[in-house]
Amino acid sequence: MSIVFSFPAYETIANSIADEKDMQRGDVTIRQFPDGESYVRLNSPVQGQDVIIVCGLDKPDRKIMALMFFAHAAREMGAKSIGLVAPYLGYMRQDKKFQDGEAVTADIFAAFLSQIVDWLVTVDPHLHRHEKLNEIYSIPSIAIHANDLIAEWVRVNINRPLLIGPDAESEQWVSEVAKKAGAPFVILTKIRRGDRDVEVSIPNVATWHTHTPILIDDIISTASTMITTAEHLKEAGMKPPVCIGVHGIFAGDAYENLLTSGIENVITCNSIHHKSNGISIENIITHAVMNIKSNPGLLTI
Repeated sequence: MSIVFSFPAYETIANSIADEKDMQRGDVTIRQFPDGESYVRLNSPVQGQDVIIVCGLDKPDRKIMALMFFAHAAREMGAKSIGLVAPYLGYMRQDKKFQDGEAVTADIFAAFLSQIVDWLVTVDPHLHRHEKLNEIYSIPSIAIHANDLIAEWVRVNINRPLLIGPDAESEQWVSEVAKKAGAPFVILTKIRRGDRDVEVSIPNVATWHTHTPILIDDIISTASTMITTAEHLKEAGMKPPVCIGVHGIFAGDAYENLLTSGIENVITCNSIHHKSNGISIENIITHAVMNIKSNPGLLTI
């Protein structure tokens, strides 16, 4: 037997998982005391059940303590196992020590989370120097991808698209989206000097003036890369671009800055709840969880 819980804002994904195999939906109270400490209470019994918790880990510092309290309470109540569905997985950026004394937070966070839950499913984690999650996570961890969904959105909504990737790291998955969308693509060169100081190469778009530029990235955080690229495209006489991000973090005024920079539209997957959500990932997450429940051997991947 399985029971599915969710943190606030992830009820739709949890409902999709529960409805697929008539799993029970669990009820949990998660709130903060006035001093910012977290309060967690499981209102549904979990004795002998496989527990699934849906919790995106954007703004992880605000959620991770509550997630740990949830897991500990579930185990005390007799949960058989605890699986985490994290549509967005935080703390993947700092995967190397660049300066003496720096904490390699990707590794530390992975070790911490691996002690809390028994398995993990996430969408397009920001893997840079690692090929797979199990290089840093000691629990079975499965990464699913939104490529097909993004390609379908482009096919349906954009006439004559030109896909543009922000840097060499993006080429592998941008080229895959382009192939599935039947569209050409170009890859830019990016130099990041700081969190908000980004230099982007001027794209060679002379032959693409009749196309609509589609700027694609896995994460939109400060949006500096997309804003800079949009300025270059405007100078080159291209059409206003559409921005697509798998995960829309939108730090500070990033979303508003995008909309005032000449961007035609901003579309994100609903891995993080935001007004820009236009691509739904419920089905691919539900399919992944159903595969796990039907084929436990997948958790050895």
